[in-house]
Amino acid sequence: MEGTTMVETILRVDGMMCGMCESHINDVVRKTARVNKVTSSHTKGETVIVSEQPVDVETLKAAIAETGYTVTGVQTRPYEKKGFFSFLKK
Repeated sequence: MEGTTMVETILRVDGMMCGMCESHINDVVRKTARVNKVTSSHTKGETVIVSEQPVDVETLKAAIAETGYTVTGVQTRPYEKKGFFSFLKK
């Protein structure tokens, strides 16, 4: 894992109302793209995907739309693992 740059993709997802919605989105993302980690938050209205390769956003948008949710925005950036000391900062 050392030296590999991971990619973090943040999808703004409209329509998530509860934990079950988050699970639906996470399942769709796992079936559609090769991801290392995916977490969704209905309170933030976003899904965060961590992957080794950039994900195919258009394919994901289409797959998510088929389940009744709408992707309203996408942000991609290099994923930086949180350092061991980051939680010590107040």
